[in-house]
Amino acid sequence: MSVLGLMNPNFINGRNLHKGSSIFVKNEESKKRVQWRFSIQERSLGTPQATASSTTEPKSTEFNTTAYEEKLLANYVPVYVMLQLGVITNDNVLENEKKLKKQLKKLKQSQVDGVMVDVWWGIVESEGPKQYQWSAYRNLFEIVQSLGLKVQAIMSFHRCGGNIGDDVNIPIPKWVLEIGDSNPDIFYTNKTGNRNKECLSLSVDNLSLFRGRTAVEMYRDYMKSFRENMEDFISSGVIIDIEVGLGPAGELRYPSYSETQGWVFPGIGEFQCYDKYLRSDYEEEVRRIGHPEWELPENAGEYNNIPEETEFFEYSNGTYLKEEGKFFLSWYSRKLLLHGDQILDEANKVFLGCKLKLAAKVSGIHWWYKTESHAAELTAGYYNLNNRDGYRAIAKIMRRHHAILNFTCLEMKNTEQPAKAKSGPQELVQQVLSSGWREGIEVAGENALPRFDRDGYNQIILNARPNGINRDGKPRMFGFTYLRLSDKLLSEPNFSTFKMFLKRMHANQVSNQKSPLRELSLYQHSFTFS
Repeated sequence: MSVLGLMNPNFINGRNLHKGSSIFVKNEESKKRVQWRFSIQERSLGTPQATASSTTEPKSTEFNTTAYEEKLLANYVPVYVMLQLGVITNDNVLENEKKLKKQLKKLKQSQVDGVMVDVWWGIVESEGPKQYQWSAYRNLFEIVQSLGLKVQAIMSFHRCGGNIGDDVNIPIPKWVLEIGDSNPDIFYTNKTGNRNKECLSLSVDNLSLFRGRTAVEMYRDYMKSFRENMEDFISSGVIIDIEVGLGPAGELRYPSYSETQGWVFPGIGEFQCYDKYLRSDYEEEVRRIGHPEWELPENAGEYNNIPEETEFFEYSNGTYLKEEGKFFLSWYSRKLLLHGDQILDEANKVFLGCKLKLAAKVSGIHWWYKTESHAAELTAGYYNLNNRDGYRAIAKIMRRHHAILNFTCLEMKNTEQPAKAKSGPQELVQQVLSSGWREGIEVAGENALPRFDRDGYNQIILNARPNGINRDGKPRMFGFTYLRLSDKLLSEPNFSTFKMFLKRMHANQVSNQKSPLRELSLYQHSFTFS
């Protein structure tokens, strides 16, 4: 199927997707806790697939990965911990190595499976085009390997700083920013002309504006250099995932809600398609279909509006319901899908034959989910409405590239959100997970905000295994990454609570346990903390 074909609307009710659907069916007998039964074709979730459809195998491995793969059996959900954003400094130095080793040893002793780390474009290629400096990251990976932990590596083509939780500032490469000084249209732009320098606009994916290279070629070359310089860690099974950065915060979306632009939760955000390249593309498209009078939206409000304050998102008669609005939203979301599809295609070529998985991250935009217009999702590029599943098309792209769909906000409950935001994180997570599982892809997750409490951990466990402990272990998330390593996490009583959470995510299995299913009768159908 072509990427354009993926844009056909799927008439799935996002609000009530799991109530009586063929994917999730509510167990009416459970009054105390919502449980879900899941229907899926029989297939193994235990062994990671190769990134691409190649029979090429790495020439050698340094150690046997069988024990690690055995841990993925049945109900075991691997847990990784995200390292600090600035673990590698702007000067390309491993920060506080002694303290980090101590922290990682503590994680290893607690049975954590591995760590996730941002591999910052702005650090590695800071000196100039194709001048890559990998030494600090090699040092880091050697430490992780020595402790028997795994690595999820993020190809971070965005700036650190300006998103919720960012505590350091790591810009994209200086020489790229300098190109933007003379041509600011390489950056995402809102309707008032403000530029967002967090990452490059998808409009320049195929434009040779970067000293002879396109944006996609820069991303490809970076990943190629990573593979060449980290081949030993890849072939030995230390690096198991490559999460490909596809936008702000590494996520497949537009930077519609950036704190650097003045956004405050729960603002609806703004469309980010007003650079000259995207504007020209839209004008060409509307001329092609015979509506040259249609223009990019000017009535969608500002970052901190609520939906009903705008003409575009007004519930009963908003522009989003009219033909002009529908065409715009289809175009806007399709551009995002094409962007993700092309970069993942390049990543598949780069890592062809490697024993690892590709992944891409989708943002958990839960505010205004329980409204008709889903305004915050629409400005981010997720064309999701009550009668239109905006995440199924993303899941189809992940399937094409054998990639994991990594989703956020697994820890959130509706009752924890302010009523004015009309949030639905629980329904949103269920919708996205079911979209992924319907497509037969692996789904992984993260918490959106740091949590140290049992309620947050219980919600993650519920989402990781919606049907609880069962003999088939289905459905089950491919993995969970905890955000993030900190002194607060490792202090008591937080760390003891975290270790209990790990034990529950692992279904009380240990790495050398040969028959984990033998123990299932000892535990409840679904684990929770008392």
